[in-house]
Amino acid sequence: MLFGALRFVYQGWIEKLYLEPTFFFKFYGFSWVQPLGETGMYFLFGLIALSAFCIMLGCFYRLASICFFLCFTYVELIDATNYLNHYYLVCLLAFLMIFLPAHRAFSFDVWRKPALRVDRVPAWTINILIFQLSLVYFCAGLAKLNPDWLFRAMPLKIWLLERSDFPLLGYFFQFPITAYLFSWGGAFYDLTIAFFLLNKKTRIFAYILVVLFHLMTNLLFNIGLFPLIMISSTLIFFSTAFHEKLLAHIGFQKNDHNFYTFPKWNKRLLQVGLAFFVFLQISLPFRHLFYPGDLKWTEEAYRFSWRVMLVEKTGQSTFFVKDSASGRKSEIINGQYLTKFQEKQMSIQPDFMLQFAQYLKSQYQKQFNYTNPIVTVNAHVALNGRVSQQFIDPMINLANIEDGFAPKKWILPLR
Repeated sequence: MLFGALRFVYQGWIEKLYLEPTFFFKFYGFSWVQPLGETGMYFLFGLIALSAFCIMLGCFYRLASICFFLCFTYVELIDATNYLNHYYLVCLLAFLMIFLPAHRAFSFDVWRKPALRVDRVPAWTINILIFQLSLVYFCAGLAKLNPDWLFRAMPLKIWLLERSDFPLLGYFFQFPITAYLFSWGGAFYDLTIAFFLLNKKTRIFAYILVVLFHLMTNLLFNIGLFPLIMISSTLIFFSTAFHEKLLAHIGFQKNDHNFYTFPKWNKRLLQVGLAFFVFLQISLPFRHLFYPGDLKWTEEAYRFSWRVMLVEKTGQSTFFVKDSASGRKSEIINGQYLTKFQEKQMSIQPDFMLQFAQYLKSQYQKQFNYTNPIVTVNAHVALNGRVSQQFIDPMINLANIEDGFAPKKWILPLR
């Protein structure tokens, strides 16, 4: 994450994602999270880089963990169009690390204060990280058990054709059978890899597979830091002896009689909090069962559920704002209000369309004195190689609809 923060600065993504836009899409309930201006955003990313560096060294670990979690999560909440599964994973791991004694051995804090040194910790402090990573893999595998992925090899069939110029393997990407092999192999990998990593007899083989799998996906697809995050994080599956043997080569020595115990006053609170965290993480990926329609189409309850690389969507949305009093009607040029990236994301995700409609309503009330503006949209979306079709009911006044967790009945069904 230190590398990630520095990469954001170097690539100019702070300006592109947080300074250029004039409107930001929000996660429900977090409309209060706003960008902090040029100085504030650079300072925020500076804190992310510094706290990541301190966590890496075990330097003022607890303070650094809290700082990293708050700053990184704040950045991710500024604009929901920037949501990525692996950044959500980083938020969760950062939150957990606030409570873990990860700085109690081989750290700057121990060098500074030797009394902090311990060599044995409660098993749950390691198992909670294993649980979280296993859940990511397993839920990603379950999500792939759908007709598009298994029986149409979508969207891999589209993506692999686009990479037919890939060295050596590119020639094979033109054949449909290759997309099916990748689809079925990917589903099997996600569903089983955690179990192979947990098994001592298959762990080495499984980890080699993890490295090869994520290196391949990194070469083929633009998925950012996700491969690096998973390759490094899955080392937690290896035994204590494995890590200690490696660390011994650079000066680590352990004392088996030095145990860590959590203070009694917060032990019960920690147990309740841990149980709630596990329950929440297991529940969130399955909340889509309460919504009708094809999840890939409606995207209701899609985020925070580890649905990785399942959708290839393209869309085009034309908004209209009508003055209820005079009948004047305006056709909106989306680019006047949104960046190209925001417009692309908005045109395929219904909650973003609703937010944009509400924004247009407020703008036309302020700038043009429209009375009770009526906002409608003519939206067409193509999903996983299908023909483009109407996405939103064009007769619905989105300006009068309140966002929430109820099913969005104004989304037209997938044909």
